[in-house]
Amino acid sequence: MALLDPARLAKLIAMLPKEVLEGLLADWSWQAHRGQREPKGDWSRWLILAGRGFGKTRAGAEWVHARARLHPEARIALVGGSACEAAQVMVEGESGLLATARPAEPTRWFPNRGELIFASGARANVFSGERPERLRGPQFHFAWCDELAKWKQHRASYDNLRLGLRLGERPQLVITTTPRPIRLIRSILDEPGTMLSQGKTAQNRNLSKAFTAEVERLYGGTSLGRQELEGVYSEEAEGALWSRALIEASRRAPPPREALRRVVVGVDPPAGVEGDACGILVCGLDREGTGWVLEDASVAGLSPNGWGRRVCEAASRWQADRVIAEANQGGAMVMTVLRLDDPALPVKLRHATEAKGKRAEPISHLFERGQVRLAGRFDALEDELVGMLPGQAYCGPGRSPDHADAMVWALAELMLRSGEGPVVGRV
Repeated sequence: MALLDPARLAKLIAMLPKEVLEGLLADWSWQAHRGQREPKGDWSRWLILAGRGFGKTRAGAEWVHARARLHPEARIALVGGSACEAAQVMVEGESGLLATARPAEPTRWFPNRGELIFASGARANVFSGERPERLRGPQFHFAWCDELAKWKQHRASYDNLRLGLRLGERPQLVITTTPRPIRLIRSILDEPGTMLSQGKTAQNRNLSKAFTAEVERLYGGTSLGRQELEGVYSEEAEGALWSRALIEASRRAPPPREALRRVVVGVDPPAGVEGDACGILVCGLDREGTGWVLEDASVAGLSPNGWGRRVCEAASRWQADRVIAEANQGGAMVMTVLRLDDPALPVKLRHATEAKGKRAEPISHLFERGQVRLAGRFDALEDELVGMLPGQAYCGPGRSPDHADAMVWALAELMLRSGEGPVVGRV
């Protein structure tokens, strides 16, 4: 049929019985392009790393349907950047599970509890890449992760999912994502049992030619176009303020506390419990004037009292002489939260008057001059650093570089503004 000219093909289709035509339209095998077809062989993870509009969502949805047909007892995890995104894209979207269900296989969706029940009896539940703790406990036969590279808590959520993927003789995981410079993607690629499919936006025959031509005109040949349209994975964003090589060159063994003449805790408060993480970074200054990133104590999903307590614990643990917190998210509230557990906590509030990337540029220069060291490995922080571009741009992971911003506040206080301004509380 694929070899027929349009006129003969239309005539043939018109002659087909209705039930044959419906079966033909429901058969995914002949509609999928090469990058959407399930790999052959014995694999554990299928990573579809491709540009926007490539057809990643359709491939993930069809794979889940196929597993549900073959395994009526299956328990399947659907994990998106947030629970809302998982529901709107993976389940309810134009290429999601409801739209791709066959007419003869009714699929029931219960949005109030985030559960999908397939005609076979298999069940799928929606989870969020922002809430890794909710993936702790449930068990699954199969899982589909969508846009993993943009999950705010990508490492913790992925690890908890993997630990729960333990039902059946052959648990499998499909990951559909546009590439971003996060270390987790590299570790997945390096794992035995990972199969990779890659592709470009232009490979999707269902996209309009006008759209494809327009985005190619706007972004073709740019670093953004290589990432978002061509699906090219890079260890870091082109032109980023930090490179992976710079980060590795900065890594050293942690210094003893007595070698540090000052320790500061930087805090980037979240807008709310459902918002971004609370960045909590502990940084120090040694007697030779070298800055140190000592600990990333950042947390997500906690109430103001919860993250405020974590700040106080970090300050106590490191005997910090100051806490530097961004005041743009309600300075009075931030001060109250931080002083609840320790009324004598020395707190200084800072109002951000420049974009995050602009504030980070002087700190990246300190790294380049060898004046700042990383006391160990900080995956979440490092993934944010290689996504920060000069000026206002940030290309992920997550919506905001909370870990990186907290580090910038702390190191700026230690190395760029030492001694400036009053401190509220104990000195």
